[in-house]
Amino acid sequence: MEVLRTPDERFRDLVDFPFEPHYINIDDEDGGTIRMHYIDEGAPDGEPLLCMHGQPNWSYSFRKMIMPLAEAGFRVIVPDIVGFGRSDKPTKRSDYTFSRHVAWLRNFIEGLDLRNINLIAQDWGGPIALRNAADMPERFARIVVTNTGLGDGTGIPEEKTPELRRLLDQTPALPIEEVTKQALSAKDGRPGFFYWVKHCDAYEDFDPGAVMRFWLNECSDEEYRAYAAPFPDESYKQGAREFPTLVPMIPDNPAIPDNRRAWKELEKFEKPFLTAFSASLLPTRGPCATFLEFKVYKNESPMIARMQESIPGARGQNHCTIADSGHYPQDDAGEELARVAIDFFKTT
Repeated sequence: MEVLRTPDERFRDLVDFPFEPHYINIDDEDGGTIRMHYIDEGAPDGEPLLCMHGQPNWSYSFRKMIMPLAEAGFRVIVPDIVGFGRSDKPTKRSDYTFSRHVAWLRNFIEGLDLRNINLIAQDWGGPIALRNAADMPERFARIVVTNTGLGDGTGIPEEKTPELRRLLDQTPALPIEEVTKQALSAKDGRPGFFYWVKHCDAYEDFDPGAVMRFWLNECSDEEYRAYAAPFPDESYKQGAREFPTLVPMIPDNPAIPDNRRAWKELEKFEKPFLTAFSASLLPTRGPCATFLEFKVYKNESPMIARMQESIPGARGQNHCTIADSGHYPQDDAGEELARVAIDFFKTT
């Protein structure tokens, strides 16, 4: 597997990010090894607290939470998913599969021999980590999920596959401003998410830093530089481009059988499990809110209900919403999410 490694100078003097890098070489699931970066802060003998980021960001997105979590006594471990941050970046889109992402995280957890894990997972960090929690529940103690889930094609008829494939093929690759607008008004049976898939897949000027700047409540020029840092040019963006394509929204997606098996295990998971989703999946301030003449879109995701009702450890928990936050609460409302997580971990 051919990989790229973002030059260290791209990460020099990033705002509000004083953390020392740590690295581990893991099995790349292709006959070689690959290097993953992670932050490791707090008491070395504290309970491990694993923070999993989403797409298209990296461990930088947890910068506001790391010290509050560490000061609460946890060993805070924040990896960069392969293809993101300071982790290695395979050069071929085909190198990135759902099953490999799951295996890479498993190899990371086993490589550090993490046990009794407290988990905070957002966006793509969720399905990757939840698959691991299903595969090795003995290593996980408590789980907090925010704006994420584990899709398995439930409710999507198999006979819809050709139509959905056609609609995806016909979806244009638009700039991020138009992606958001079109996704909210998608018609003709087209899932709004298809616009995001095609933006990442085929939009010529796809810029993960610009995406974060548009979708966050606030993002300074220096924060934009940090979010763009892992991706010096197009060759480094293949993992970020591929992630939305891997979401199981069409019944022929190859991850669906494994995800359904994982759900059978999660339906036996009795350890504490909390949903802490944003009150809105759209930002409440910033360029995206201004562009859309923001209105509050209450998050009523069926995935929230499924997790709360189907996972035994979620029943009876004090599930909550994170106010004044869009899709990335670890950045928009990091201090609040940290408080919610600490309270949950300390009282369950």
